[in-house]
Amino acid sequence: MVHINWKKTIIAALDALLAVYLVFAITSFSEPAKPAVVCKKCNIMIADENTNGFLKAEDVTKILKSSKLMPVSKTLGEISTRAIEDRLKSMAFVKTAQCYKSQNGDVTINITQRLPLLRIKSETGEDYYIDERGGVMPNSNYVSDLIIATGHIDKRYAIDYLMPMAEQIMDNKLWSNMFEQINITDKRGVELVPRVGDHIVFIGSLPESRDTLERENGIKNMLSTKLARLDKFYRHGLSKAGWNRYDYINLEFDNQIICHYRRSSRHIQPSMADLIKKDEARRDSLMKEKKDTAKVEAKKTDATVKKNEAKDKKEDVKEKKPEGGSKKQENDKKNKKQ
Repeated sequence: MVHINWKKTIIAALDALLAVYLVFAITSFSEPAKPAVVCKKCNIMIADENTNGFLKAEDVTKILKSSKLMPVSKTLGEISTRAIEDRLKSMAFVKTAQCYKSQNGDVTINITQRLPLLRIKSETGEDYYIDERGGVMPNSNYVSDLIIATGHIDKRYAIDYLMPMAEQIMDNKLWSNMFEQINITDKRGVELVPRVGDHIVFIGSLPESRDTLERENGIKNMLSTKLARLDKFYRHGLSKAGWNRYDYINLEFDNQIICHYRRSSRHIQPSMADLIKKDEARRDSLMKEKKDTAKVEAKKTDATVKKNEAKDKKEDVKEKKPEGGSKKQENDKKNKKQ
């Protein structure tokens, strides 16, 4: 029986493996280094880019170039996906950003953006957006078909009250197409400005509560009740009376609708700009009336002067005729004597 020395066998096997590794290492290091892969394309994918979002791929490209993070023409080793993600997440309209590299050198960036729900233009001059999560977004140069809220609004009231109100309006296809503006009076009364008809709808003050769920349910119930009543009034009232017959429709009180005719007094006071416009229009009207009166008086004066001149001419002609007749008679007498 042959006795096998396992210890020597294992050592020999390890020596063989070590020799193979050394040969492989020497040959691999002696080969020329392969060129680094260069990024030739950056794919920027933005969710909701063509619907109601603000971000465009061109905007992301400009931000990356200005931050010197644009991956194109850089090697994959020089590209930091983490730095690109952090820079994009710092943008006001970006919700999430993911960046990854491919073996062929392409870099892909996936972005989801914050979607604005309401635009605020308060009387204090503040101009910003509220997104679907209640976050404040700065004003931008983009044009979006959003409901605009104006008047006596602070950020807390915009987030706690106007945002859930705007959500309820936008969830209803009819009302989202009907209303274009929400105005808050100095006493926190809510006025809705529809796209159709030249009138304002007043629904009263929104129910107040410190509890978020209670407040949102109160606003939801209030809107559903009052706007359902307005819907019936539109269908059975204004459709027959005419959309421009009233300028103010009051839904503040339950089970009744108070309408003000276009030329009657309204609940809301005209703004200073409206008063200035009215004063200017009144002043222009008075000036025009004075000018017209002056023209008429001037025409009358000219007519009187011309009439008097014509009268004087006639009198001169009458006075000259007798003198001419007496001279003719004297000449006739002289002819007879001769």
